[in-house]
Amino acid sequence: MKHKPKLGQNFLVDENARHAIVAALGDISERTVIEIGPGHGAITDLLASRAKRLIALELDRALAAELTFRFRDLPHVEILETDVLDADLSALIPSGETADVIGNLPYYITSDILLKLFAASRDGLLARAVLMMQREVADRLSAAPGVRDYGLLSATTQMHAQVDSLFTLPPEAFSPPPEVFSTVLRLHFAPRFTELGVDAVGFDRFLKTLFAQKRKTLQNNLRAGGFASDRVAAAWPRSIPAQARAESVALEPLATLYRALESSIAKIATSIER
Repeated sequence: MKHKPKLGQNFLVDENARHAIVAALGDISERTVIEIGPGHGAITDLLASRAKRLIALELDRALAAELTFRFRDLPHVEILETDVLDADLSALIPSGETADVIGNLPYYITSDILLKLFAASRDGLLARAVLMMQREVADRLSAAPGVRDYGLLSATTQMHAQVDSLFTLPPEAFSPPPEVFSTVLRLHFAPRFTELGVDAVGFDRFLKTLFAQKRKTLQNNLRAGGFASDRVAAAWPRSIPAQARAESVALEPLATLYRALESSIAKIATSIER
């Protein structure tokens, strides 16, 4: 356990926490599980005895070698020395099946990893995930509209998954202790694009426009994003107050507005591509 930390590594050492994190995945006896950043294998040990198939993605060469040696006699456990952001998840999951994900996400690339998982969920590759991350980021993912923490990451997450906040761990649960608290979330992937009648790529771009300037109203952000004022006024749903900001509006009314503006969105997208 004297491995020199790098790459933002903080290794989980709390015994109760590692059992609680794995238990949060539920029954994985017939599941493929992808672990992000296994480190010294505190969670990997438990997963290896429960999962039908376990794939651990570890960027650190020394740690990957350590784990490969430790689990060399378990054919259902595969250790890959790779960055999760570079991994082809579709190639790791058997055709026609879904996988579960678990991991302690590095603080500095948490959003990038989440976006990769959301894209995989849209492709029908993932069912659920149990993820540990900085408490402030976790609060944003689970925040409701109208709450201070609600923003683009909240809306994007909740378009892709149902979010359950499970528990928070103090710095001393890790070695070395980070300077922040960490929260464990469970995501049940259930993309809502079809339900809300919007396309994934277009609506993701639309959300970015709406949340571009947090202090601006929806209408001002839309105008700044290239939407004509008269077109916005004609499409404006009664369910959204005229001076509303994006962080105060639920996804359903935003989807209604998106559908009403689809022709304008297509024109803007075409001009951007040109």
